[in-house]
Amino acid sequence: MFPGSALFKKSPDWVMAAELVETSRLWARVAAKFDPLWAEEVAPDLVKRSYSEPHWSRKMGSVMAYEKVTLYGVPIVPQRRINYGRIDRELARELFIRHALVEGDWKTHHKFFHRNKARMAEIEELENRMRRRDLMVDDETLFDFYAARVGPEVVSERHFDKWWKDARHTDPELLDFKPEELLSRDADLDETAFPKAWHQDGFELPLSYEFSPGVQGAADGVTVTIPVLFLNQLAARPFHWQIPGLRTELVTALIKSLPKQVRKNFIPAPDVARSAVESLHNDFDPARDDLEESLELALRRLKGHIIPPGSWNRSVLPGHLLMSFQVVDAQGKILDEGKDLDALKESLAPQTRRAIAESLGATPATTKPARRTVSPVVEHPGIKEVSGATAWTFGDIPPQVSRSVGGHTITGYPALTDEGGSVGLTVFPNPGEQQASMRAGVIRLLAARVPSPAKYVLEHLSNAEKLTFTQNPHGSVAALIEDCTIAAIDKLTPVDLPWTEAGFNALYETVRAELIDTVFTVTATVEKILASTRRIEKQLKGSASLALITALNDVKSQLEQLVYQGFVARTGYAQLTHLPRYLAGIETRLTKLAGNVQRDGVGTAVVQRLEDDYDDAVAALVPTGRMVPPGLARVRWMLEELRISLFAQELGTAYTVSEKRLRVALGEALAA
Repeated sequence: MFPGSALFKKSPDWVMAAELVETSRLWARVAAKFDPLWAEEVAPDLVKRSYSEPHWSRKMGSVMAYEKVTLYGVPIVPQRRINYGRIDRELARELFIRHALVEGDWKTHHKFFHRNKARMAEIEELENRMRRRDLMVDDETLFDFYAARVGPEVVSERHFDKWWKDARHTDPELLDFKPEELLSRDADLDETAFPKAWHQDGFELPLSYEFSPGVQGAADGVTVTIPVLFLNQLAARPFHWQIPGLRTELVTALIKSLPKQVRKNFIPAPDVARSAVESLHNDFDPARDDLEESLELALRRLKGHIIPPGSWNRSVLPGHLLMSFQVVDAQGKILDEGKDLDALKESLAPQTRRAIAESLGATPATTKPARRTVSPVVEHPGIKEVSGATAWTFGDIPPQVSRSVGGHTITGYPALTDEGGSVGLTVFPNPGEQQASMRAGVIRLLAARVPSPAKYVLEHLSNAEKLTFTQNPHGSVAALIEDCTIAAIDKLTPVDLPWTEAGFNALYETVRAELIDTVFTVTATVEKILASTRRIEKQLKGSASLALITALNDVKSQLEQLVYQGFVARTGYAQLTHLPRYLAGIETRLTKLAGNVQRDGVGTAVVQRLEDDYDDAVAALVPTGRMVPPGLARVRWMLEELRISLFAQELGTAYTVSEKRLRVALGEALAA
């Protein structure tokens, strides 16, 4: 800039000079600043324009691009976003069809588009069901469909709306996909093999499909949606059969899971699987027959080779071949999901019980203080859930209450529940839990009503009993006597429990008349138990051999599980009479231990493996709040009988017992 110019010190970005003078330097004189955009207006023939990056804009509803404007090679507009439909209508039309119509990347209210979208979703769902990605035609086919029908003037959403306003009056279904137009020519469909619902025991459960192999966290495969109300009525075994469309793949995977020496008799696995599935279809019923047992028989018929029991290994099956289960409440909210139906039954037992109670017109009661006689919650014909009762105020308790829900009969099993100092009345999902809870509830209600014999019993204990009872895990002799009283009531309570007020009152009179004598019978047994416990504890304290440490620790653990605070009532009179023999077995074991360490170690290992499995089964019940079922409780005492057979055979067992029998009993208890 010339030093005499008013712009000399301002240095604007753009200037126009009337003359250029060159002396020692080149000077611009008579200069003025200007906006470069003016050049587009005053000299449009001098500017040059170029365009780049044409792209679809969902927000604008049209194809946009960037424009660059130069003047004598100098950029005056480096990048300006423009509507590309005015520049290249053919390309803009193509991009509009591809992005808006084919890919669905636009906001529209047109009904044809949503109908097409629904039809495409059906094809995608069918692809998930059949685990294929080749059923739907490709995007080029969809593009050709629209390109042949949409008017040539359509280059944006606004143009389309104007064109379609007139075109739809002529042919409302002009842009509607026909089902055959969406399916590829080589699509071989058998939708019956991939049903939308699972039928079992009169229930129709919706199925959903996901085809996402290898995706972390995805429920790849088939998912059954189960209302929590019906959860306890469904068996897990029929689901092992999978849907018909995946059965051949499942059987192939099962054959490959066999040990090598067995598997080699059934190769090639895919061919054998196809023949086996045909045999399964003709000769077996998934609703009644076990898959593995049926498959063993089918393969034996096909190849003449026997598959040893326990050879199948379902843990190595691909995830999509194992059905997933999704348990929902009445509002459709997912409560839990997984691939182990029995585990879901255990974890959702409280929700199942609540759902059954609510379906029968009752809401589970909230525990109230024991001082309150009764706290009704809600009435239902034949049942009224209560809590905090100390007297029989329930009327006659029906053995079961049923109601039709959604075409299915929902049955609840009401029973008394032991709440500590009082009892409640609630509904259980099965008779096993009902019977166990009812017995505990009746005993607790009798204990709350019958006069306590503790004072009389304390005054008439023998000197040996008084001396022995001073050393007990209960903390006081009075607490031990109360514990013995509960066990005595248990002895006097028959197997056939009272379900009416009259029956309970009759039982009460019997208990009241015979309770004191029965308590003395119990205390005599407890005296033997505590005396034996003291002797065992002295022996344990006097032994410090490292060679015997494993056996001694096992004995300590066993003793802690037999004699503890409250053990008399919790053991129950029926098993209490066996405790002296179990403790005598411990004493016999300790006597023989020093010269029998190796054999004792083998027996200890057997028992501890079984105890670990039993403890795992019981631990699984803790989060559910369920009582230990009778079958599992029996396993607990079978373990004690097994100890007698291993360490003190001369004492004899109450029944035949072995490791194999015990494992069978444990398996039956878990399957129940």
